[in-house]
Amino acid sequence: MKRNESVVDLSLFNEILTGLSRRRKKIELQAIEVEAYAAEGKSIARLEDGKVLFIPNAIPGDIVDVRVLKNKKSYAEGKILKLVKPSDKRVEAFCEHFGVCGGCKWQMLPYEQQLEYKQQQVIDQLKRIGHVDLPEIQPIKGSPVTTFYRNKLEFTFCTHRYLTYEEIEAAGDAILPQEPALGFHAPGFFDKVVPVNECHLQPEPTNTLLKVLRQYSTDNELPYYDHRAHVGFLRNIVIRVARTGEVLVNLIVQEDKQELHDMLAHIKQHVPGITSLHYTINPKVNDSIHDLDVHLYSGKGYIEETLEGFRFIISPKSFFQTNTHQAETLYDITRDFAGLTGEEVLYDLYCGTGSIGIFCSQNAKKVIGIEVVEDAIEDAKKNAALNNLDKCKYFAGDVSAICTDEFFNEHGRPDVIITDPPRAGMHEKLIQQLLKMAAPKIVYVSCNPATQARDLQLLSELYNITKLQPVDMFPHTHHIENVALLQLK
Repeated sequence: MKRNESVVDLSLFNEILTGLSRRRKKIELQAIEVEAYAAEGKSIARLEDGKVLFIPNAIPGDIVDVRVLKNKKSYAEGKILKLVKPSDKRVEAFCEHFGVCGGCKWQMLPYEQQLEYKQQQVIDQLKRIGHVDLPEIQPIKGSPVTTFYRNKLEFTFCTHRYLTYEEIEAAGDAILPQEPALGFHAPGFFDKVVPVNECHLQPEPTNTLLKVLRQYSTDNELPYYDHRAHVGFLRNIVIRVARTGEVLVNLIVQEDKQELHDMLAHIKQHVPGITSLHYTINPKVNDSIHDLDVHLYSGKGYIEETLEGFRFIISPKSFFQTNTHQAETLYDITRDFAGLTGEEVLYDLYCGTGSIGIFCSQNAKKVIGIEVVEDAIEDAKKNAALNNLDKCKYFAGDVSAICTDEFFNEHGRPDVIITDPPRAGMHEKLIQQLLKMAAPKIVYVSCNPATQARDLQLLSELYNITKLQPVDMFPHTHHIENVALLQLK
């Protein structure tokens, strides 16, 4: 190699290092006034150059010092370094993990203020994305309970405790020791967990169970799961607590060995109130258990929940609305929008375990539930039998494959369709199928107004939107449900 070639290479290397150094330079902004709520739990401020700055954990009226974490041409994202002057609307968070675990991001907002922002979120997204004529949107229905409202939670065992920005800054050049943690995944990290000492989302025995698990695993030196190396024994714990007082627990581990059964025996002895205790062996890289067997350790294998006078079986893999109290409100609105008189054939799409269709069944001539998940359909059949509903029939498969002329001849064409898709909304293929079916009414229950707006625009080819009702299922978060009534033009 010639000498001057070496000099050129070194010069290029220095340029690269300089560029990296510049890119890593910390940008800090002082006394930034937060102007408005944006979406997805973030608020916005406008910088002198007109650029929009998105800030989580801030509310309109706050004055904050901010560190810029992402700097693009048209926008920037940052985090609060210091709350210089709080908004007069800000309240004290009730949870010690607020701002770190990523769960209840709106604790600093009074609940009435949360509802106002959620109402505006529905209006903005339906207008901005849907571009369709809208009726007046009814005032949002708030949740009667705002803490301990969830009936299901999943916690993760992890070898790496999430370190806060303040901890890392305080350590300087020192290397902080690796610590295990039992709690929730840190926002944006698949391999780090925020330890949870006390959670305000689910009633007891949840916090007692977490304490027992943490103490027992420490005393017996049971290894937590490493999400990078994919080794370790303890992986997850799923807890379901019903209003009936019944509790279902599923402990998920990487392998079946004596330590598992010893731990289950300890849980049964030291955590009162567990009516159905399960375990799952998951040797896979991912945490999903939909394709794994769930084993019963003790109890009847399921718990029961109620909505109005209806009873529902909930097994370890069952889907059920997470806020039971507010599920009654959501389903009552759905039933009201459906306007059933006893003569209609009701099709319940994305029916899951059949809860919406069963809730609406009293005023329907017949209920046809369709769902691609076969396990959910089996649960739906059990729930219909539990409530002595011969009029409810359930079918596993794709709607477009099931809803043929032969199927309609046997079961009847839909007079009313209820659709309750996941956050991604409905597949365009299904929307085209709905347009072909041309039912007089569609009640669209959505957990994501953005994808609902997209779907409503496609359905507007044949339908008018005549009613809209937002419902808050998840207090202290930015998530919002919305029910829309569509009527054939």
